[in-house]
Amino acid sequence: MRLTRIAALLAASALAMLLSSTNANAAAVACGGGVSSGPIGANGCISAERGQQGPLPIRDIKAHVVLRNTSAHAARVDYEAFLNDGSGNWAKIGNGRTSVGARSTIGPIEIGSQTRVCAPHRVEIRVHVKPAGGAWSNWTSAATSQCQT
Repeated sequence: MRLTRIAALLAASALAMLLSSTNANAAAVACGGGVSSGPIGANGCISAERGQQGPLPIRDIKAHVVLRNTSAHAARVDYEAFLNDGSGNWAKIGNGRTSVGARSTIGPIEIGSQTRVCAPHRVEIRVHVKPAGGAWSNWTSAATSQCQT
């Protein structure tokens, strides 16, 4: 149990360092917990950058994934992201496939993005992954209230 907590803290720290260098211009970045499917682990993250389109405040929402492979062999991994803008409905915003080397971590990889008018509720993404020949993982989620600040 203690080893799991230490591993989770180390993974979160590494993810924060990766995101700070990759998304330095993003106004807000939030990451969800980790999920796994076999030897492939993933964290879903969301970034939202504020903007203005005429009189309307907007935000550019991007979904990302960080992938970890604990296996001694490289693996092909499928991933996809869905967005909920507060309406309760989840809409797919992107998907992809990549190879993750043996015992390595890659990412954050941008999965998809959408530009939305700011609203007074949280925006959430959810991400799941599937190694080649494996099953889809559970969902990892992330959320931001970036337009409320």
